[in-house]
Order: sequence, then structure tokens, then C-alpha cells
Amino acid sequence: MLTIAVFPNVNKPQSPEVLRRIFAFYRDKDVRLILPIDESRFFDMEEYGVPDIEKIPADLALSLGGDGTLLGVCRRYGAMAVPVCGVNIGTLGFMADIELSELETKLQKILAGDYRIEHRLLLAGFVRSHGKERFLGHAINDVVVTKGGVARMLHLGLSINDSHLIDYKADGVIVSSPTGSTAYSLSAGGPIMNPTIRALLVTPICAHTFNMRPLVVGEEDVVRIEIAAIHQDIIVTFDGQESFRLLPGDEVMVMKSNVQAGIVKFDDKDYYQILRTKLWKDV
Repeated sequence: MLTIAVFPNVNKPQSPEVLRRIFAFYRDKDVRLILPIDESRFFDMEEYGVPDIEKIPADLALSLGGDGTLLGVCRRYGAMAVPVCGVNIGTLGFMADIELSELETKLQKILAGDYRIEHRLLLAGFVRSHGKERFLGHAINDVVVTKGGVARMLHLGLSINDSHLIDYKADGVIVSSPTGSTAYSLSAGGPIMNPTIRALLVTPICAHTFNMRPLVVGEEDVVRIEIAAIHQDIIVTFDGQESFRLLPGDEVMVMKSNVQAGIVKFDDKDYYQILRTKLWKDV
């Protein structure tokens, strides 16, 4: 029996209808569908709800929402090898590979095992404060050091491995994976990278120094960001969904994680086709 964990975004108005279609499709098939307990109560489907769903062995997870929902599901599973497939009911949806018009067709492909799993680089973020190093979390798209509130420039020091590159003023800095190059980094002027490229991307946010430009570094490199600002309203975020406060003198370290995320993909689409459809369909 195939076990599929379904993670619907409760804030998407299309979620109830998409849930209905998924459960209707698999009703007479050898598939066990499970939901997180809170979402099962929200959608009045408590018979499918399980507590601590991440601890239940699953063959695949379905994310119902946009890319943000998919990122959250990937982080919930962490180091567990559960591939995640996104059903796009968001806006752009670069990572979600199923559109509503093709839902049943792709659900059949999942049942038949007619898909591949792309292993995506995960970022690991640490902070060193007062000589002590602490692991903060993983990100699929990006780790961002930025202002928490008032519009004040940050004074940052950038190092790669043990080489200090530059001290500069900016609104922040984005360290992204190739997967995240089409997320916040793209808005900040960073390049688009094929997600299979083995590299990290460092993109300044509104740098006040003309010689600070987006920088592509090796995936084995360690990016170090020293917080030199004197004010204390500074945060580091992970995929824009988790945040931690930073203090002057702290150092954020971002590197490739020793675990990866598995994203379900189908052979009827390639990366450049998706890129054109999502970014340049009206060009």
C-alpha cells in the first residue's frame, strides 16, 4: 500500500476542492492518505488526521499551496527521505509541479511511480555569538540577514571561508541555493541559476557600495556574515518563514547542509519550459 501525506494550506480558498479531488481519485485504490491533525480538523476530515505526521513512514508527501507551502513541508520532514510533490494553488509556483488542470493525470503518474525525484541542495544556517556556535535551521531557498523594522542601513562584513572580502552597508544580504535564485534573490537583482548547479549565491539587498555585486561561490564554501551594526533590530530568516534575532558582533554562517530535499518532478516538463511559462509567458 502506498502512503501519501497530504499538507493543505488552510489559507488557500481552493484547498477544500483540491482535497476533495485527491481523496476521490484515490478512494478505490491501494493508497492510504493521511493529514496533519490540525489540518484534518480544519477541513472536517479528522478520520484521516494523525499526530506527529512527520514520524509516520510515508512514500510521498503532497503539498497543496504555493512554493511557500512546499518549502514548509520539506523543512517539516528535515532529514527524513520523504519526497515532496507540490500542487500549485499559489501564484508563480516554480517548485510545485502539478497544475490544477492536470491534477488527476499527475495523481495517476504518482500511483504508477512515473516520476523522478530531484535532490535539491539544502542550506544550513548557524550563528556564532560570544564565542558559542549554534545551529539555527535549514533552508531550501535562502538564508537572509536583514533589518527587523526601522529603515536603517546594516553594516556587514562578508567573508568566504577564511578570506575576508568586503565591509559594506546595505539593507541586508541573501545567501541562496540555486533553487532559491528565482525567489527573493531574483527580486534583489541576482541571477537565475539552474537548480542543478552546484553553487551558492550571495546577493546584497540595496547595497550602498557600488562594488558589492551578486557573487556565485562554490557549494562547499562557507559564507560568513559579520553583524557590525550598532542597533539591535536585526534578524536572520530561513525561507522567509522562520526568523531569529541577531545582535551586533554576531556572525552568521551559511553552508551546504549534509542533508538534501527531495522534490517530485515529472518528465513532461523541464526547467527552462517552467521558467518561460512562469516568467515570460506574456513576452
